[in-house]
Amino acid sequence: MEAVTDYAPHALPIAIVLVGAWLLWKVVRYVRADRGTRVSMRQAVRVRWGWVRLARMAGLTVTDKTPSLLAQITAQKDGATPTPRVLTPKIKVKPDPYGVIVQARTLPQVGLEEYQKAARFLADAWRCTRVSVLPDGPGKVVIRGVRSDPLTTPTRHRPTDLPLADLTRWELGVDEYAAKVCVSLANVPGVTVAGVPGAGKTSGVNKFLCDFAPSAAVQFVTADGKVSRASEGDYADLVKRMFAFCGDDLDEANALFKRLVELRKRRSSVIRDVLGVKNMWHVGPSPQWPLTVLIIDEAHTYFREYKGSDPTTKRLAALTAENARLVEDLVKKGRSVGILVILISQKTTGDAIPTFIRDVCPIGLSFAQKTVEAAVAALGEDIRNWPDASPVTLQDPAYVGVAVMAMQGRPGYTRIRTPYVSDTDAARIAGATSHLTADPDLCLDALLASTGRTTTPTPSLTK
Repeated sequence: MEAVTDYAPHALPIAIVLVGAWLLWKVVRYVRADRGTRVSMRQAVRVRWGWVRLARMAGLTVTDKTPSLLAQITAQKDGATPTPRVLTPKIKVKPDPYGVIVQARTLPQVGLEEYQKAARFLADAWRCTRVSVLPDGPGKVVIRGVRSDPLTTPTRHRPTDLPLADLTRWELGVDEYAAKVCVSLANVPGVTVAGVPGAGKTSGVNKFLCDFAPSAAVQFVTADGKVSRASEGDYADLVKRMFAFCGDDLDEANALFKRLVELRKRRSSVIRDVLGVKNMWHVGPSPQWPLTVLIIDEAHTYFREYKGSDPTTKRLAALTAENARLVEDLVKKGRSVGILVILISQKTTGDAIPTFIRDVCPIGLSFAQKTVEAAVAALGEDIRNWPDASPVTLQDPAYVGVAVMAMQGRPGYTRIRTPYVSDTDAARIAGATSHLTADPDLCLDALLASTGRTTTPTPSLTK
């Protein structure tokens, strides 16, 4: 007791110092935050202070008639019955530029369903545009409240020249609740990207190129159907990071597709001996066996059906038919050997991208569309059941850069705000990573030579 008495005079100053340090830290955080985060920090304070009252009004409390342990100990034999306790879920609130993220506990009779039913009341009370409730593990839910709409808030992405830690992870952007949206590229044979001109298709693919360009384990090749030369189109700055490029010339495109099919065949014939697995994704891409990404922009240029009896039309019809067959080979057989095909077109209807190619691609993105039929072609028949998420509703200029896709593990469809990458940043990344560009055929030759195998090199196609 004497020792405690000796330290008592020092307790108050220590407590004041600790509280002062905590308040100073809060003030510094507030001052250094951006404008949106400051508003969210004030919003988070209101959410914490008003939670007990709001939970009771929204029906998110439960009455416990069992007395607490202390009440049982202190209760007298003939005394009054202890008053039932009203239990309120505990919460943790975290602000960000768009709103607040609330982690809440569940209680008996107050679970995920009850929180979801109360979401609209929470949105009104917290002055949020929308509120979502998702499970966050056993006995927990996460409540996301956004004050401003992330879909109508343009964002910029400044890529770095650092390689990604995970080459199977493609970060697309943020959804309507400002949560990051990522898809896995492992074992994905193809991706389709649709949308009217100027909706954000090429910009979204540019971000993909800039993010993956710093890795020598990824190599790019592009066929752009809306230009004759790379310098004329959207890939003028990025072509430095591509081992091959062709424009709208059908003969050049046909030669390029044949070259990639030959690469696919060579990889398929040696993958077990060289990598020791049947599927490249079991070990992941490497500089010796890079993930080869074929981007086909304005894909309908290479697949359209030519009708006519004159020799020129017949020759073009034969070329486009063969192009479809070659790309089908890459999509259906290239997954396990590390070939990914990204097909971009305004509409992914059967006349633009043959259905035997389109329907094999598990990932489909659609930016703004003018018709429901185009949305169905890009996303599937089920989009008719989700009219609020349809890309037909994205024709407003505020939604340029917003795409719709079906996400695994989520019901319905997800709307995604893809960030804008400036031409200056794209040129900077392409220039800084151009030395990493390598022909996958030559990489395979070197890999086979290092293992003591011999192979006949495939003639390279220069840009």
